[in-house]
Amino acid sequence: MSANDTLELLAKQWCTLNDLMKLTNLGRNSALKIRKEIINDLENKGYKLPCGLIPMCEVVNKLNININYLQNITRMDLK
Repeated sequence: MSANDTLELLAKQWCTLNDLMKLTNLGRNSALKIRKEIINDLENKGYKLPCGLIPMCEVVNKLNININYLQNITRMDLK
């Protein structure tokens, strides 16, 4: 997946399981484990989530995705 494709996925407000699988290049079961960890963390903080969705900002934090780096790579590709 290119940096531009990754940024397009990250621009969404909510992350689905399929989005998480694309971002991590993992299978369904591994992505489900990550999603469950994020959901448990948020529910322990008192948040209620829509069914099957997690906030994309939490995914970015959990996976330590460097958005500035992806933006720079995309700009370099456009030149």
